[in-house]
Amino acid sequence: MGYKPQRIVGWILSGLIAVLLIGPSAMGKFVEWEGKDKMFTHIGFSPELIFKIGILEVILAVIYLIPKTAFIGAILLTGYLGGATVTHLRVGDPFIAPVIIGVVMWIGLGLRCPAIFSLAMGGSSVARTHPS
Repeated sequence: MGYKPQRIVGWILSGLIAVLLIGPSAMGKFVEWEGKDKMFTHIGFSPELIFKIGILEVILAVIYLIPKTAFIGAILLTGYLGGATVTHLRVGDPFIAPVIIGVVMWIGLGLRCPAIFSLAMGGSSVARTHPS
């Protein structure tokens, strides 16, 4: 059984989101770079907390990529990204990036598993399948 083009696009979007979260976002929390402490202190986070947030980010991105746990991963990532949005709003920094990441994440999951779109649109009958 072959993949429909929409599922391929869904996997591409999901992969890009995971690469973004695991790559530059989480890795920026693990490695030292000039201005890191100042930036995270500005938003109210200690270096120890930032490291833990990076670990959480990687775990959630992996959960999102696993077909059987993708839905719960997307829900957890939505909460994570909501926290990032509020953190940036609180200090007056640009906040649109986590919002865009969240929207693209859900579009990717919906393309991987069309039942997600049905559920989001108020569909009363959702197929009992996991995202492929």
